[in-house]
Amino acid sequence: MPVAATPLRDKIGEETKTAMRAKDTVRLSTLRLISAAIKDRDIAARAEDRCEGISDSEILSILSKMVKQREESAKTYEDNGRPELAEREKTEISIIRDFMPKPLSEDEMKDVVAQLVEDSGATCLKDMGKIMGQLKSQYAGRIDMGKAGAIVKSHLCR
Repeated sequence: MPVAATPLRDKIGEETKTAMRAKDTVRLSTLRLISAAIKDRDIAARAEDRCEGISDSEILSILSKMVKQREESAKTYEDNGRPELAEREKTEISIIRDFMPKPLSEDEMKDVVAQLVEDSGATCLKDMGKIMGQLKSQYAGRIDMGKAGAIVKSHLCR
């Protein structure tokens, strides 16, 4: 059974073709890395009997991980005096972010967390996992889970 087309998957495919036509080697190699990571996850999904492949939210999760890896690599390269390699990582980050929704600002994060805490009736740190799960599923790729965790904690520890 073929993998189901999703808007994000289609956009990545179209951008790959555009990069090929434009002979944009950096963009093309980054898009191919994204496609390879998605295919890898699709194969794992088939092993779990999900023949339709992964969803856009799972693709966003992959993209978030890729950005985080590249941020860490860029910092390592800068710390070790390799600015040209750090610049390459930063270029890849900007290409990957083209496919991600605009991240929430800190104020928006606080508003979202406050609303989720209020809606769920969460009152103590025991409920933190429930709130974090909702944030991860509803705002995949748009929220920094580390910062969100601190905000959730501050809301629940009042």
